[in-house]
Amino acid sequence: MYETLDLTKVLFLDIETVSSVADYEQLPDALRELWRIKSRQILRKPAAELGPEEARDLYPERAGIYAEFGRIVCISVGIIVRDPQSHELSLRLKSFAHDDETELLRQFSELLEQYYQDPSRHFLCGHNLREFDVPYTCRRMVIQQMPLPRLLDIAGKKPWETKHLLDTLEMWKFGDYKNYTSLKLLCAVFGIPSPKDDIDGGDVGRVYWEEQDLERIAHYCEKDVLAVVQLLLRYMRLPLLPTERIVHVGTPA
Repeated sequence: MYETLDLTKVLFLDIETVSSVADYEQLPDALRELWRIKSRQILRKPAAELGPEEARDLYPERAGIYAEFGRIVCISVGIIVRDPQSHELSLRLKSFAHDDETELLRQFSELLEQYYQDPSRHFLCGHNLREFDVPYTCRRMVIQQMPLPRLLDIAGKKPWETKHLLDTLEMWKFGDYKNYTSLKLLCAVFGIPSPKDDIDGGDVGRVYWEEQDLERIAHYCEKDVLAVVQLLLRYMRLPLLPTERIVHVGTPA
């Protein structure tokens, strides 16, 4: 599987998202009503059966996964480097984490524009990348009125025009679209240390809004990126990267 892929041309990534505001009551009136409509769809309840408290309680739990009601607070990336003498692979991890989503997206966009411009040579890789990370990021860039980098400018593209998007979930499906297989499960199957040893995706909103701990979120996000890298190496029947060849570059403020 992808035996000829040049791993040094791949940007591995993961995003972490939260609700746009801390709680339901802070939403503008129009968005509050639209969230009630969304809540009915999520809970599969008719309007008459959905109480206002249900929409309120669902907001901090689920709003962050929808680009219309959430925002990105962290994008972590991983870059594989090959030593020219030993040919050993190493991984550099870096996070773009910021309370200002526009600034975060600007920094990420600059990285893509400078080093990952060509969809015929460069790749983006993540778990459920095609269904979540890429479309969410594109939507938030449009909402923030930012131009899309070439690797993200995929609206209306045919499947063969988006081969630069490598999705480890899609690879595992082998054409079976009935089930979702979590990154945590695949890590367990392949003997990869779990990235969920501190917080899980459902904790990110609480850690952001209640603890205001962006550094903890970035650390969690980087562990997800590392897990994706190790999973792709397993898919390619390559050895896992040892700890001493994993470098954390830092998180821009």
